[in-house]
Formats: sequence, C-alpha cells, structure tokens
Amino acid sequence: MPNHNIIDEVQINNLLQTCNKTDNQIIDDILQRALELNGIDLGDVAYLLNIEDYPNLEKLFDTANKIKEEIYGKRLVLFAPLYISNYCSNNCMYCGFRVENKELSRRTLTIDEIKDETRYILSQGHKRTLMLMGEHHKNCSLGYFIEAIEAVYSVKDSKGSSIRRINLEIAPLTDEEFKKISLVPIGTYTVFQETYHRETYKTMHPSGNKSDYDWRISTMDRALENGLNDVGIGALFGLYDYRFEVLSLISHAQHLDRKFNIGPHTISIPRIRPATNAPASQNIPYQVSDRDFRKLVAVLRCTVPYTGMILSTRESIEMRTSLFNLGISQISAGSRTNPGGYKQAFAKMEDESQFAMNDCRSSGEVIQDVISQGYVPSFCTGCYRIGRVGEDFMDLAKPGLIKLHCLPNALLTLKEYLIDYADDETVKLGDTLISTEIENIPQEHTRNKTIQYLQRISQGERDLYF
Repeated sequence: MPNHNIIDEVQINNLLQTCNKTDNQIIDDILQRALELNGIDLGDVAYLLNIEDYPNLEKLFDTANKIKEEIYGKRLVLFAPLYISNYCSNNCMYCGFRVENKELSRRTLTIDEIKDETRYILSQGHKRTLMLMGEHHKNCSLGYFIEAIEAVYSVKDSKGSSIRRINLEIAPLTDEEFKKISLVPIGTYTVFQETYHRETYKTMHPSGNKSDYDWRISTMDRALENGLNDVGIGALFGLYDYRFEVLSLISHAQHLDRKFNIGPHTISIPRIRPATNAPASQNIPYQVSDRDFRKLVAVLRCTVPYTGMILSTRESIEMRTSLFNLGISQISAGSRTNPGGYKQAFAKMEDESQFAMNDCRSSGEVIQDVISQGYVPSFCTGCYRIGRVGEDFMDLAKPGLIKLHCLPNALLTLKEYLIDYADDETVKLGDTLISTEIENIPQEHTRNKTIQYLQRISQGERDLYF
C-alpha cells in the first residue's frame, strides 16, 4: 500500500497554492516561532518557501543564521566519502553509476585496496568517513560490506590515527539485514529518496530495485525497527519542484519523530551535477537557482533546528561558504567519488566519478579556509562513541544542549589535526581560533577541563573527548 501517511502529495500541493502570500506580518510571526527552536509546521514552511522579495529573504536568512549559531555555534563537522564499489543494478537517469552506462569502468575494491584508501583519507586528517557503494548485492554483498567496515576501522596511519566513525550510505535493507548491520559499530545510516514526487520518481527510476517508491521510503522505518539508532534522509534537488521536495523531507522527518521519537540525524541536500551518460544530469528538469538553494537551506534550518545538514563538494567554494551561516553543519572535504579515487588522485591518474565535483580543493585547503572564516573544523565522534545516540542524542539536540559537548570536542579534535597534519599557516590560524573559542564554552568546569585536555594533546595524548 502507498505510504500516504508519510508523504501526502495532495496536502503539500494545497499548501504551496494557498500559503503563497508574502505578507510581512505572517512571515515575521513564523520566523519568531522558528527562533523558539521547536520547529514550525508545514503551512509555515510553505509560506517561507514561497518568499520571493528580498527584504523577507533577508529576514529568513538572518533567522536561520541565529538558529545555526544557537544550536551549533561556529562548528563544522568534516568527513570524507569512501566509495568501495560502483556496480549498480539500478538505472537512475541522473547517476553515472546507472546500469546502462556501459562506458563506466566497474570495480569493487579488494579489502587491501579499501585499507589503502583509508590510509589516504587518514593522511588528510579525517577521523570519520561515509562509506558508499552502488546498489548491486551480487558484486557487493552485505557480508563483504561488513568486512569492509572492519577493515577501515583496523587501519592506523603513521601518526597512529584511525577512523573513529563510519557512516553508511547503501541500498535499502531487509529487516534481517538491518538486524545484522545493527551489530556492527556504525554511525548514521543514510538513504536518499532522491525525489518524493511519485510520478517523477517513476520516470527517474525506470528499472532496478530502486524503482519501488514505497520500498525505498519505508527504509528508515525498517532501520529503526530493527536496531539502528541514527538515520539520515535526503533529496536530490533538480528532479522536481524544490518546494515540494523540502515539504516532503520535513514530512518524512516529522513521521519519524512521531513514530520513533527520533527525527533524522542528518538531512542531505545535493543539487544534480553532470554525470557521464546520465540524461537527467545533462538536462536538469527543475534547475534550482543559487538564490532558491540558499532559501531552502535556511527554511530547513528553521524547521528542523536539531538536524545536521550535509553539504558535499558538488557545490562551488563560494556557495559552500555562503551556506555555513544559513544552516549547514557538516561538509565533505578532499572528496573522491569513485572506487580507488584517493590513490588515483595521489598518483595523478584519471578517475571515473559518480558525478562532477565543484569544490576540488584538498582537505588541508578547505580546513584552512574554514578556520580563516572563523569556523571550527570538527572531527568529533564523541557522541557516537560514548553512546549518545538515538533518543539520547535527540534529547540534547532538540533543545540545543548538544553544543555544550560539541564545541569542546571540536576544539580538541582540531588541536589534534593542527599538531599531526596541518601546515605552519594553518597551525597559526587554528591556535588563535582555539584560544578565542575556549572563551565561548559557557560552563567553567568544562572550559577548564578543555584547557587541560588541550595541554595533554600537546604533550602527545590523543582521542580525548567529553
């Protein structure tokens, strides 16, 4: 049966048609409610999405910035994606991995190759990774994937560093498969619906298991019912009206919160980028302008203030920078989007990626730029490793209390990076930022302990966290 209890297309379309007045008082009232950090309802969201005039856009952006500051402060979590296979049985019209792309060189990394890729990721200073593979169980089984996870965790680099958190973005699983993966030490499990609009979904996914809309949208229910703690959702913007997709993402988030008392840990918001032999990526059906992209990020931050928002290297340097203060809290850096891509990049070999990137800087360049703008690059994995997951995490995240742990942990992991991986200029910038941000830790006990931990890190200790 269709999951109308998750996405009600009739309701969403009605809201977009009826909540379309740019009434200053209505907008002001909605934004004032958003500042209470309890989220806003779908009707409010529709009003914000329909804003077109500059003054109200500015008020929306200012509100989103205040909410971002209140919940996250100046922290930006960094990660690197790790693709281990590009075999796929689906035929997504926007993806370079689609089964009908016969020009793509297919491969599944060996366990030794996965370890090599992990070493390259660690050499950039990363402590968390997002593991991905194409949706093809024959060439990349769940058993192999679990072995790959164990392999990544086993690697240490020359500094003694290792990956501390692995998030997953893989095909929807069955109940039994979720029970198996729940026994593995993973972070957030993510599946994109891609588009929540049924007719568009059907057009964009003509064949493969992914063509089943209802099976895919029920993925997070199965995940949470079978032992997983944290889940992430996402839409690929450009397939359909961005306003419909935002309202659908929020509907999905609200459904999870109602049913499990756990909203999505993260929401991902990529825009379509060109990909080889992927028709929809060459002729984007619903191109999202830069202005509308900034607007949708701000609207999401106002609506789900507690949820991490992820931005990839699909976006340009300028766009990524402009979104930091509108709601983005996690970014990838130094990314490669094909199996073996990190080793190939270091060897200056050509690669074949899932999509074209816009921000091709190294992790070091991204991190220095982030610091220079006054943001704190964070490699923190404290919540996951101390057990603050699921409802426990949400109990702290929803009222904005999580930053009491996040800021100290971000500073500690930044100090590790500065000592182990940074160049001299980044060290100077980073140490100055740490000195400034320590004063923003409100609790004296935590502030003093952070200072002690920083001294211990300077003396050679690692992996200290709250």
